[in-house]
Amino acid sequence: MTTRLAVGALLLLSLAAPVRAEVVGATANGFALKYVHDVEASPEAVYSTLTSIGRWWEPSHTYGGRADGLTLDARAGGCFCERLPSGSVQHMIVVHADASKRLTLQGGLGPLASLGVAGSMEWVLTPHNGGTHLEVTYNVGGYAPGGLAPLAPIVDAVLSTQVARLTRLVETGRPDERR
Repeated sequence: MTTRLAVGALLLLSLAAPVRAEVVGATANGFALKYVHDVEASPEAVYSTLTSIGRWWEPSHTYGGRADGLTLDARAGGCFCERLPSGSVQHMIVVHADASKRLTLQGGLGPLASLGVAGSMEWVLTPHNGGTHLEVTYNVGGYAPGGLAPLAPIVDAVLSTQVARLTRLVETGRPDERR
């Protein structure tokens, strides 16, 4: 799939994103995203749900179309991976896991994986007012035809969807919006 087609597909998938993260900065060589939210649950509950990624990740943002094929081995060197009927995908690698406090992963999500980029995503959980102050950052740098700046709002929409789904699951028991 060409980069242009991949970007178009991500754009279409992201149109229904319920929450927007902040694009902190975007240049031809990279971008930084940040999302801050207070979750009405303990850091332990948020971290447990975060690491059960197949329960909350949006299925349309997987290669196989099914979130239940996703796993996250929350230990240094562990894999955020996806099982496919005829293979597998390594989405990111865990570089720092501190239960209920911090999870740092490296890699390029989705079509970023096929570009010359490196990405670092960090989830920081802090106790706050009986719940959790959640801060997610995703920094991506490297080379992409046409530059990385145009990809920032698309990745922002996808990541915002994931953070919103995690929050909803931990607070309501359902990752999707109630209808």
